[in-house]
Amino acid sequence: MSEILAPAGNKNCAYLAIYAGADAIYLGLKNFSARSSAENFDFSDLSEICTYAHALGTKVYVAMNTLVKNSELSAFLNDAACAVNAGADALIISDMFLGAYIKKICPEIELHLSTQAGVCNVYGAKLAKEYGFSRVILSRETSFFDIADIAKIIETEVFVQGALCTCFSGQCYLSSFAGGNSGNRGKCKQPCRKLYTIDRIGYEESAYRLSLSDLSIGQDISKLLDAGVFSFKIEGRMRRPEYVSAAVEYYKRLLSGESADLELSNLKRTYNRGNYTKGLTFGQDKSFISSQVQGHIGEFVGIVKVENGKYLCDAKAKFSDGDCFKILRNGKEVGGAKFGGTAHSKPILTTNAHLKNGDKVFITTDAELNKKLLSKRKSIKIELSAQFNSGEKAKININGIEYFSEDILEPSVSRPLTSEDIKKCFNKIDKYPFEVSYGDIQTDGVFVASSQLNGIRRKVYAEFYSALSQKSKDKINLAYKSNDEKCVQNNKTAVICGNLNGIKADIGILKLADFSLPYKELISRFDGEKYLYLPPYITGEEIIKIKEIIKDFNGIYSDGIYAVKLCEEVNKPLFAGTGLNISNEIDVSLCNAKYIALSKEINCAEAKQLSRENTFYLVAGDIKVMDLIYCPFGKKCSVCDKRENYVLTDENGRKFTLKRYKIGDYCRFELYNCACLVSGTTPAGKLIDLSVSEKADEVLQNIDDENALKEIFKNYTRGHSVNSVN
Repeated sequence: MSEILAPAGNKNCAYLAIYAGADAIYLGLKNFSARSSAENFDFSDLSEICTYAHALGTKVYVAMNTLVKNSELSAFLNDAACAVNAGADALIISDMFLGAYIKKICPEIELHLSTQAGVCNVYGAKLAKEYGFSRVILSRETSFFDIADIAKIIETEVFVQGALCTCFSGQCYLSSFAGGNSGNRGKCKQPCRKLYTIDRIGYEESAYRLSLSDLSIGQDISKLLDAGVFSFKIEGRMRRPEYVSAAVEYYKRLLSGESADLELSNLKRTYNRGNYTKGLTFGQDKSFISSQVQGHIGEFVGIVKVENGKYLCDAKAKFSDGDCFKILRNGKEVGGAKFGGTAHSKPILTTNAHLKNGDKVFITTDAELNKKLLSKRKSIKIELSAQFNSGEKAKININGIEYFSEDILEPSVSRPLTSEDIKKCFNKIDKYPFEVSYGDIQTDGVFVASSQLNGIRRKVYAEFYSALSQKSKDKINLAYKSNDEKCVQNNKTAVICGNLNGIKADIGILKLADFSLPYKELISRFDGEKYLYLPPYITGEEIIKIKEIIKDFNGIYSDGIYAVKLCEEVNKPLFAGTGLNISNEIDVSLCNAKYIALSKEINCAEAKQLSRENTFYLVAGDIKVMDLIYCPFGKKCSVCDKRENYVLTDENGRKFTLKRYKIGDYCRFELYNCACLVSGTTPAGKLIDLSVSEKADEVLQNIDDENALKEIFKNYTRGHSVNSVN
């Protein structure tokens, strides 16, 4: 068995997904949705969609997958309860600890772990299962081999179509620190889709250096099916209904084993960024980065021919009014065009752009196709038989289920009821998705007024529809009461850097640029607790190699949730990193870690509420804003200059450090904010990140002198220490 899971940013998309044959849909509420810019749903709309979807055999999952602050716990839990009471089949949650809390209170709630949690190996999957999640939505970067291993542990959901985030799931802070709009709070402004340069030969020209093509697994869905994946997810809660319909049709067709060439063409015409990539599941491909074109380019249909001052499209396909096109030259967009009739049996392109012979024409809006996709409907076939006899209640049988009128019928004294009258009445299906056929319709000539007959129909249809769509369960309540745990100041200092020797701190966190190189000399003269930094993404194969290194450290610092189970296995304490986004007291109380770094997206006042003997707060140094699990230089290893650091420059001249590291066979990269952090006061233990910055000794000597730190870093920001993130 398998499931095609479709996005629903609004009611139109939800209905189209159901009509197209999606096995399940996922949607967001007005609050706590990672796609806050989508129209989303209030509880009335959600109840309507759940009822309709269930009647047609489609499940509904509600995404509540954002970072939840302490002040929002009651509202979050209340919304979660309301979503389940409205009919949601499962909640999609990114906060694993919050999910564990919900499951403990209401074990009957089904929980799916959001891709924002970053599960990418068996350790994260085991923890999710232990905490009560029935399904994990894997990070988009998860390797095929890890997917197969995870599928043996827990039900698995994998993205197969749609937009790709350039940053590893749940670890992107670029929008947050660049403009105060947090992707982890559903407010991402997509700075990754902007133009950048990189100080490397061949990359100095401004281009979409971080913009990825759209994912399209296509035929390889069969490999995922064989690996044990249950749910195939289509991204796109910000996309139009016709895209949702086309994507569902495409993957339904692929799973049927039939040719899907036509459906792929339809999908490209509804949305196609970068001519698609297979993503990272099977390894980075040549089309992974869409550096020349950022948006929808549609499907290639022909080339431009300039004749008698007109722009014609040399194409075999027929076009119609309302069709729109995008014109590319040498891979770059030069303008848009509309269908403007025909000349010499060739379509005319109307445009303000200056086109040339040989320019490539892509159709981005196919008016006839969109009309077809938007006109789809799905219905429930019912067979109806009836008996209307005097002295008895009317009896209506629908698909083997009997229903009765409230009143006993009386014989006719004027116009007797006919079988045609009954059929004519029950052909009125109102709002219900019924396709009615009739069995035996009997009447002995009773009298039934039109209003009475309509009332019987409404009652019978309502009862039948309700039986199809409603789950019989008690209403749940997730009321929350704060634990009122006393705040305690932690006076320890922890430092992240690439060489611990000479560092004066209570805890040193060694961050290796290459895990295959000698490392013992980098920690030999450090007197404090030694922790090994592990990144948020790591494969199962890489963990096997790293276990030998872990033995030489007191513990593990990690930005990945998988480290909770890994530390249990190797019997080492965990320092939960900022990447776990610990942001409320439930997180703090349930996180099984010796030390906890609070989220860098909460301010000092919010962090103070969570201050315990083991909590830390990032107060100074570098601010990592992205983890890139791919090569931004196209993975051309043979000609790589193998520099450790590069400079990524945006359109405003802001410079971000792009840092290379290597943990397995291939390089990965981290992106750091254009300004260093100087937060001033700290409500918890001091965490200092010096992954990029030099002068570690000078920084530590002046860690309590805000003005001195500003002078050391030159370019600095207070981050979110004062102003709360949106």
